[in-house]
Amino acid sequence: MRASDAVHYLILGIVCLRIFSIVTLALPIHGLRAQPHMAKTNQLILVNTFHPETIEKLENTYTTHKLYQIPEDDRLSYIQQLSGTCRAAATASWHCDPVVYQLGSLEIISCFGVGVDAIDFSVTKKRNIHVTNTPDVLNDAVADLALGLIIATTRNLVNADKFVRSGNWEKSQFPFGNSLAGKTLGILGMGRIGEEIAARAKSFKMRIIYHNRNRKQIGYEYCASMVELAQDSDILLCMLPGGDATRDLIDNSLFNALGPDGIFINVGRGSSVNESDLVSALESGCIAGAGLDVYQTEPLTNQKLTKLNNVVLLPHIGSATVETRRAMGNLVISNLAAFFSNKPLLTEVSS
Repeated sequence: MRASDAVHYLILGIVCLRIFSIVTLALPIHGLRAQPHMAKTNQLILVNTFHPETIEKLENTYTTHKLYQIPEDDRLSYIQQLSGTCRAAATASWHCDPVVYQLGSLEIISCFGVGVDAIDFSVTKKRNIHVTNTPDVLNDAVADLALGLIIATTRNLVNADKFVRSGNWEKSQFPFGNSLAGKTLGILGMGRIGEEIAARAKSFKMRIIYHNRNRKQIGYEYCASMVELAQDSDILLCMLPGGDATRDLIDNSLFNALGPDGIFINVGRGSSVNESDLVSALESGCIAGAGLDVYQTEPLTNQKLTKLNNVVLLPHIGSATVETRRAMGNLVISNLAAFFSNKPLLTEVSS
């Protein structure tokens, strides 16, 4: 064999070996599989489905167990089988299947959302189960929506849209709305989101007053009671958290104090409002209107509310922007990563 032929065959052999190595690494053929970069050694229970993008990321990181896909009668035995091997759970903050507490090895519940009234803290405290949520990252989105509801109700925007679409504009003039400049916005529950709402309302030249359990060192007028707040408000906005302490707290007494020109806005929790009293106040003209993003039962089942034309109804979308939900999901992921790395949790909730 000539030297040139030998070199030719040597080069050809090297090329063939290179091609073979690429193919065997890339394709699962002849029983060969590409190995994952990292084994999923940690296990995670997904109590419910809350954000597809976040759930996909969690599935790529952990061995996940989807509790919500298990028939309800089989969930207890399913949980018991995971005891001792699974230590973590992720859930929507507004709903958590209590069967998850039957997991004897549970050490953390990472919640997607701010309000954690669905968590049984009597259980988590007794068993030293960590609970985390996703605060701050949704403040802007909720505050934006609150202002949107305020404008939609005071200027009657939804009915104005219907007025144009129905052809009534050719026949008559649409009724006047009300300006925001000079009006008083009363915020019931001046937390971090409440302060963002207040900052936005100031740009509309509104006066801001508020009521909390305790006065805060902020530049807004404090009202000593909820009734006093409602009496002095043109628009009463609820940012109360959920739970037994605030259940049905907003009732006829506040609607009567708000008066026939008053507007009620709720972007807090639906459980804090006596919905029957609200319907009566809207039907009777006790208050002028309302803008709601949250309800006692969700999805909304109160047909009396849906029949009224002086209320704007939204499907609980306060934090529902692409950017905000992604940031919330990333915080869920970061809290879980901190837990499994034995690092301090980013946003632990004590109660």
